[in-house]
Amino acid sequence: MSAGIVQVRLAPAEELQLRHLIEDFRELIGAERDSADPAVARLTPSPYPGDSDAAHEFRAATEDDLLGRRDADAATVVAALASTEQELVTMAEEKLFAERERGIPVEDLDAWLRTLTALRLVIATRLGIDSEEHHDPDDARFGVYDWLGYRLELLIEAAEEQGF
Repeated sequence: MSAGIVQVRLAPAEELQLRHLIEDFRELIGAERDSADPAVARLTPSPYPGDSDAAHEFRAATEDDLLGRRDADAATVVAALASTEQELVTMAEEKLFAERERGIPVEDLDAWLRTLTALRLVIATRLGIDSEEHHDPDDARFGVYDWLGYRLELLIEAAEEQGF
């Protein structure tokens, strides 16, 4: 264990896939976003579900700030994964799927956790997952959703095991 670093195991191919997912996420919540998109709405929930006027007013006042913070978190993760793409050019094929240690600075841990959670919310919205009964583990479309959940769980466990 390194002081101030959470060690997790990821394969380079997973790192690259995660980076692409986060880049898509950043595009979804960026300046050209569709605020009527159900996935964006799920990322900016209203404390006034029964009052559409208050909900609209609240969303208008908070959406940019909330999504800006989500984008900053996502940018932190993308920056950490940026070196992977250059490595893949020269990497032997057998190493693409071999897990290796990835160090995450403790000060970036919350950004990683929030970003993986936000990605899962977007995917859940796209797949229509509102509860466990709406999730079909035998349906291949749910693979990325499950993989993100698995990685989120491993990240939490690694942080706890390493005392963070």
